[in-house]
Amino acid sequence: MSNSVEQQKRKVFDLKTIEVENVSRIFRISSEKEILALDDVSLHVKEGEVFGLLGPNGAGKTTLIKILATLLLPSKGRAFVAGHDVVKEPAKVRRVINLVSGGETPGYGSITTRENLWFFSQLYGLPKGESMKRIAKLSEDLALQEYLNTRTHKLSTGYRQRLNLARGLINDPKVLFLDEPTLGLDVITAKRIREIVRNRVKNGSGNSILITTHYMVEADQICDRIAIIDRGRMIALGTPAELKKMVSKQTIVSIETQPIDGGMDFMSSIAGVNGYSQTDEPSTGRIKLKVVLNEEGALQNVIHAVSARGRIFEIAKSEPTLEDVYIALVGKGFE
Repeated sequence: MSNSVEQQKRKVFDLKTIEVENVSRIFRISSEKEILALDDVSLHVKEGEVFGLLGPNGAGKTTLIKILATLLLPSKGRAFVAGHDVVKEPAKVRRVINLVSGGETPGYGSITTRENLWFFSQLYGLPKGESMKRIAKLSEDLALQEYLNTRTHKLSTGYRQRLNLARGLINDPKVLFLDEPTLGLDVITAKRIREIVRNRVKNGSGNSILITTHYMVEADQICDRIAIIDRGRMIALGTPAELKKMVSKQTIVSIETQPIDGGMDFMSSIAGVNGYSQTDEPSTGRIKLKVVLNEEGALQNVIHAVSARGRIFEIAKSEPTLEDVYIALVGKGFE
């Protein structure tokens, strides 16, 4: 590749498709109660970038996406999508975006997959020939060909979400918002959707994707940069590698133990523990703890506290992952 081509690619990547400047959003529950869903958030997404939002439920991720998709107004601050102000120019924003949420109903259940895609293509004013071409290509990419004449309500959960993604790509959006796109999907379907997402921004079109997910491996695989949001505030921003460096000097330990009466809340009070998460292992009836420690010496505190409440089967150290960064910053893993 020539230097001029490489410079052009870098130049395209440095252009911004999303700019968020000091955005806050307040929900008024009653005359006496308000909820601060977003608190002075600023970020930008570059052309040709997959940008991830990580955070617990209620952190403000979906609220931010709804503001960028012109479904909510910010209480404070400004936001731009493809150079258009989301408050002053919502119609221009809507022409160049699309939104796909995990678990949503993909169109109308009583009509076929092909008819649904045709319907949505016409909402964007696509000519007949272009619509048919895009439907054929998306059906091939998402392995929907044999289901084109199937009524949507007869599709499995996985194929409904494939249709959702096809619907989200039908207008070739400049910016695609994906809110938990692989939620509840089988491994094969989730992998295929991740491949489509990654390939979309690698084709040199300059399109961008903003994705929220609870799956750390998914974020690590497909995101160029990631912002971690907690309680409405952005608490970290960087590439996956940059974020992992934040916990490179800390000790990451996995502990397999029997279920403990009263739960694991006691972990938060152990000296030297930055954060923890737990995963149930149904096949063994055990609990897997992931613990982030300030220093290796704190491990003895953890072993003492856990063994006093239940049997420990295995202890192992591991290299930092995005999950460890999240645990260290938020204090707990996803519920």
